[in-house]
Amino acid sequence: MQLGIDSFIAHRPDPVTGEMVSAQQRMANLVDEIVAADQAGLDSFGLGEHHREEFLDSAPAVILAAAASRTSQIRLASAVTVLSAADPVRVFQEFATLDLLSNGRAEIVAGRGSFIESFPLFGFRLEDYDALFAEKLDLLLQLREHNPITWKGKFRPALDTQGVFPRPVQQRLPVWLGVGGTPQSFIRAGVLGLPLMVAIIGGEPHRFRPLIDLYRQAGAQSGHAPEDLKVGVHVLGHIAETNEIAADDFFPGYAREFTNIGKERGWPPVTRAQFDALRRPKGALMVGDAQYVAEKLKTLDQDLGGLARIQLQTSVAGLNHAQAMHSIELYGAQVAPLLRA
Repeated sequence: MQLGIDSFIAHRPDPVTGEMVSAQQRMANLVDEIVAADQAGLDSFGLGEHHREEFLDSAPAVILAAAASRTSQIRLASAVTVLSAADPVRVFQEFATLDLLSNGRAEIVAGRGSFIESFPLFGFRLEDYDALFAEKLDLLLQLREHNPITWKGKFRPALDTQGVFPRPVQQRLPVWLGVGGTPQSFIRAGVLGLPLMVAIIGGEPHRFRPLIDLYRQAGAQSGHAPEDLKVGVHVLGHIAETNEIAADDFFPGYAREFTNIGKERGWPPVTRAQFDALRRPKGALMVGDAQYVAEKLKTLDQDLGGLARIQLQTSVAGLNHAQAMHSIELYGAQVAPLLRA
């Protein structure tokens, strides 16, 4: 099992002190966190893509390229690339360039994202939400297999024996499919034989098992080998010296973020009781000391039938830099050995 971290580079005032670092400092802190994850022996670091005031991750490939120059082992991925509103040719070129800079450590997690601001920003219609993604995913996958490429679709000008450069170090640039909770997305990943990255942000993760089984079944029926049907998960979490410290660190920013998101989606404000319920052994929040988080991740692995990768997302809670760095240290030094044993 590979262990990693995801970040959306949240940029908000500290939920306790109200202090706000500059965008430049927040970005510098983020690169330091990626370096710390590399030094801690973690396997991967993913950056999301948003086009909102509270996040600094609108150009993840650029940031990952900066991190590539200061790291040596950790894999560098998107989490996710909002492919519906992007040009797959540019996405491929950006991550192929990242692959060259990192000596073969780039990965793409392609998805549709959980926000919609990129559609009007880049001139796309929400009515074409699924059709855009299906067509652009097809082009992205064709780009890694064929050069020059001939391709024709509805939403982008055709390509006629067109060369696309540069080419990556890796013979096939890894592409995962990032999904939420729709059965069609799990089936699509299985039919295509793509590794699956499941975003789990609430509830009880074991409830995703039927969807993951559906993915594996669709993959097997499409002729893909079991070892090619890898499953990863993106979960929220934080590690501290004790369960109480971890919870008290994480709750203020978590409650603020999900209450704000809830205002857009008709959800009630987040309460401490709801938060604590999600921290219980079967809940979706991986928040606690190293032993507790390791046990929860073991249970997660078992409940979902075996995981290839776990990505811990901490940035939505607005942790300060010292808290984030200590969490990374504990993740690598204490949680990872317990799981890898």
